[in-house]
Amino acid sequence: MAVEDFLESEVAIAVAATAAAISPPVRKVLRRGAVYGIAGVMIAGDAIMSFARGVGSGVQQAAATTTNAVQQATAKPEAGTEAAGGEG
Repeated sequence: MAVEDFLESEVAIAVAATAAAISPPVRKVLRRGAVYGIAGVMIAGDAIMSFARGVGSGVQQAAATTTNAVQQATAKPEAGTEAAGGEG
């Protein structure tokens, strides 16, 4: 192989991958990075799910409050109508 062949990107990637596969310290660093990366993804997923649950709970509470307010607002005129009808 000529020196120019080692400068091609495909050859450089293959050499780097081979060196990483053979070198125990590099494998250890890659393994540790993979573990920390997966842990980070899991923590981020938990945070997103917790936020989504909080938003869902807030929406349900707001809907319940709105429903109660609408029911109370529509119940008051009916009660006033019954009272007026009973007096007359």
